[in-house]
Amino acid sequence: MSAMRIFVTSILACLAALAVFPGNPLWAAEPAPQTETANLTTPKQRLDSLFADLKKERDEAKARQVADRIRLEWQDSGSATVNLLMQWADKAIADDKKPVALDILDQVIALAPNYVEGWNRRATLHYQMGNYRKSMSDINRVLAIEPRHFGALAGMATMLSAAGKDELAMRAWQQFLDIYPSDRKAQEQLGELAEKLAGSRT
Repeated sequence: MSAMRIFVTSILACLAALAVFPGNPLWAAEPAPQTETANLTTPKQRLDSLFADLKKERDEAKARQVADRIRLEWQDSGSATVNLLMQWADKAIADDKKPVALDILDQVIALAPNYVEGWNRRATLHYQMGNYRKSMSDINRVLAIEPRHFGALAGMATMLSAAGKDELAMRAWQQFLDIYPSDRKAQEQLGELAEKLAGSRT
């Protein structure tokens, strides 16, 4: 077990112990109470509504705003501890301490195995570290949890294209555009791959 993993595990134990006492400062990190209207919808219902809007929206700028709202929904794990660990992972990545970030993200996934953004963030980190097989494995896990994860589909398409698997890459971009039709970059990528494949068949 790495020193960083031991450190993170120790911090988690401290967080769990401190949470027993209602007067401790960690309670301040809990999200503010939601409005009555917000409480009427679950995260899944909010996401379903946002994805319906994303599929219908043809204005690129407005669609980007919807996509950003979807990303915000994905980012919230529902756990103050997991959210804090994700902030630490982001800080480690920003400081170019990728092995530290990887240890933290391993802990995130262990704590919240159904938290889609934990897997997605680790997939991105593996890609940045050149661990392409591990990145693809994590992407597959992301899509098993949330098949509409357009970020994971874009990552998959990029890696497949780099590996020369253009037909599979094109299929991934098609899936992306079925979810997020107004994304200009995805449209361009799909068009380029279609032209390339058409040229190779003539």
